Amino acid sequence: MPGPSPGLRRALLGLWAALGLGLFGLSAVSQEPFWADLQPRVAFVERGGSLWLNCSTNCPRPERGGLETSLRRNGTQRGLRWLARQLVDIREPETQPVCFFRCARRTLQARGLIRTFQRPDRVELMPLPPWQPVGENFTLSCRVPGAGPRASLTLTLLRGAQELIRRSFAGEPPRARGAVLTATVLARREDHGANFSCRAELDLRPHGLGLFENSSAPRELRTFSLSPDPPRLTAPRLLEVGSERPVSCALDGLFPASEARVYLALGDQNLSPDVTLDGDALVATATATASAEQEGARQLVCNVTLGGEDRETRENVTIYSFPAPLLTLSEPSVSEGQMVTVTCTAVAQALVTLEGVPAAVPGQPAQLQLNATENDDRRNFFCDATLDVDGETLIKNRSAELRVLYAPRLDDSDCPRSWTWPEGPEQTLRCEARGNPEPSVHCARSDGGAVLALGLLGPITRALSGTYRCKAANDQGEAVKDVTLTVEYAPALDSVGCPERITWLEGTEASLSCVAHGVPPPDVICMRSGELAAVIEGLLHVTREHAGTYRCEATNPRGSAAKNVAITVEYGPRFEEPSCPSNWTWVEGSGHLFPCEVDGKPQPSVKCVGSGGATEGVLLPLAPPDPSPRAPRIPRVLAPGIYICNATNRHGSVAKTVVVSAESPPEMDESTCPSHQTWLEGAEASALACAARGRPSPGVLCSREGTPWPEQQRVSREDAGIYHCVATNAHGTDSRTVTVGVEYRPVVAELAASPPGGVRPGGNFTLTCRAEAWPPAQISWRAPPGALNIGLSSNNSTLSVAGAMGSHGGEYECAATNAHGRHARRITVRVAGPWLWVAVGGAAGGAAESPAEGEVFAIQLTSA
Repeated sequence: MPGPSPGLRRALLGLWAALGLGLFGLSAVSQEPFWADLQPRVAFVERGGSLWLNCSTNCPRPERGGLETSLRRNGTQRGLRWLARQLVDIREPETQPVCFFRCARRTLQARGLIRTFQRPDRVELMPLPPWQPVGENFTLSCRVPGAGPRASLTLTLLRGAQELIRRSFAGEPPRARGAVLTATVLARREDHGANFSCRAELDLRPHGLGLFENSSAPRELRTFSLSPDPPRLTAPRLLEVGSERPVSCALDGLFPASEARVYLALGDQNLSPDVTLDGDALVATATATASAEQEGARQLVCNVTLGGEDRETRENVTIYSFPAPLLTLSEPSVSEGQMVTVTCTAVAQALVTLEGVPAAVPGQPAQLQLNATENDDRRNFFCDATLDVDGETLIKNRSAELRVLYAPRLDDSDCPRSWTWPEGPEQTLRCEARGNPEPSVHCARSDGGAVLALGLLGPITRALSGTYRCKAANDQGEAVKDVTLTVEYAPALDSVGCPERITWLEGTEASLSCVAHGVPPPDVICMRSGELAAVIEGLLHVTREHAGTYRCEATNPRGSAAKNVAITVEYGPRFEEPSCPSNWTWVEGSGHLFPCEVDGKPQPSVKCVGSGGATEGVLLPLAPPDPSPRAPRIPRVLAPGIYICNATNRHGSVAKTVVVSAESPPEMDESTCPSHQTWLEGAEASALACAARGRPSPGVLCSREGTPWPEQQRVSREDAGIYHCVATNAHGTDSRTVTVGVEYRPVVAELAASPPGGVRPGGNFTLTCRAEAWPPAQISWRAPPGALNIGLSSNNSTLSVAGAMGSHGGEYECAATNAHGRHARRITVRVAGPWLWVAVGGAAGGAAESPAEGEVFAIQLTSA
């Protein structure tokens, strides 16, 4: 058998708790009245749900009991003082069940309260209008049928996520169910396409339940705005059969313009317009084509529809038929002197005019006759036709050309006797003849030479110059004419008539002349560059000042040509003292060579050779005029003396005597200035051993850390350090760093014993000796004869005695020795009873008695 349901289990637990409390009360106070209890007293149940009720009493032996309710029951369980009953399908908004027991001839009662709630499962937003005009109100209505209790309901109307209105129904009767919320909203442009919805909230959290929410399906609102003005229609008032004309329809103040629909029609013909949008405006364009079936008055209609409303405009259009007039010639091509008849006709209602002369009445043709001449060739005849349509006068015309045949004519205007062309650009040579048929023209030199390519674009060259015979011919005859062609071209200066470079010799006579080619013959002027007035003319006496660049310019009507001519004036060599000095000092290591520049054109070659003594036949290296990779090698040694310099070019030679002397900058090395030097403390102070080679002889100055040499009588240890020596003469400086060390005699600075008190026989003690000396001293010891078990440290600074005994008593000496002397100190070890004790020097100072057992006496040190 299945166990009790969870609801029943809870009811039974409540029952047993109540009975327990009742029994406890009876035992505690027997006079306490009996009672009946109903659990739960107050309950919220979802509509259609179920609930277990527990009815109990503390009466020890109730006569009878029960549970009164109008709700459906599903099961009951009983005990002596309790019963539990399940209520199902609870739909009443509110019921009050009664629990009762009969006890001691009176009735015990407990009354409960059951309320139902229903979730907002249906939230309905009433439909919105298909289109809502902007600026007008519309109604939002929300229904939530059956949900409750209404007092716990809250309804909210929303535009998207924005709350428009929110209302709660607190204070409504507990049995009230369902709710309606209505609001009036002003339609705006920005509401177009917005979603409106309704949200319902059933808040049962104060009753121990949750918050139940639900929302309606969103409804989209479409708003619109339509201008009260009619569309603007643009169209022709008249339309000819077979023609096409554009029409357009425009309207402003539309929102949303993209939703507007446009109907554009001519009569019963839908024009299917193209619609263009621009903000809140639209323009519909189409092409109207008139047919013969539509001839007469028709209406052009434009209708714009938006949001169920429309705006319309109509215009009248007259469709007409008006062909162009017919113009005919009796013969389109005639020979000169023949008669020609010209006739013009049109439709019956039209009035024609031929060559400015109208016909007598509308519908009649116009006609004229003429005797054809040369001047009538290619003559155009014009015929106009006028027709009145709906108050407007329309005009159409037609033209025809007459051709007259005649022999060629070569006029000077079309084929000049003299032609002048500029050379270079392409030109079209024309020699045209009048005549019909069009004559062929041929121009050639009378000697059978060149032929002109008439009518063709081609370059003009000097070879075309000359006289040509031109002949024009057609089937009516021919004509002949002689023409002269002159080709002009700009001046040219070539290297033959005007060379780019000219060389003159100083002291001679010369002239500057340039010959230019050109048609017409050019004029040539040469002047010095940068000097407008310095025109070169006639025979010149050449000087060096004539050297330079000259600008020669040739000019004729076709242009000009210019050319730079470089004049070079050459002359023999000449020495100048500043550029080639008579006395020169060579400095060893300077990298300088003897500068000897000689003036002359072309550049002279220079050679300096020693004359007499040690320099006889020695070649003196010369500095090149300009630095170059091939500069002469710089000598390490150069012999001073007298040298003879010769300068030569093709216009002569010249000589000069040069006296050369040699000097050198300072130089110090390890041999003249050792980098490490040693002094002895206490010796007389002297200067550093530093000297320098050089010419003139350099001076040497040494300083320590930038300070001058100290003035003192004797060397001290403080003189040790690093010194900087600088040698100087007129050609530079040299320096060296010198490290000075100060050595001194040895001194035994410390002689000590350890431990510092007495030592028992058989114990250990240590003697330590420390010496000060430079270079470091060698330490040696002298011990008493017969002293055994003595050990020394690696540097002899410590003497150790193991197992001291009476034989170790006596005098110990420590001596320090280096190259500059020796120094010693002594220490005495004495035996007194069972103790050894130590004193430095000769006799022990102070203690005359042996120390008592267990005492530590101090070591007394005295200088040796």
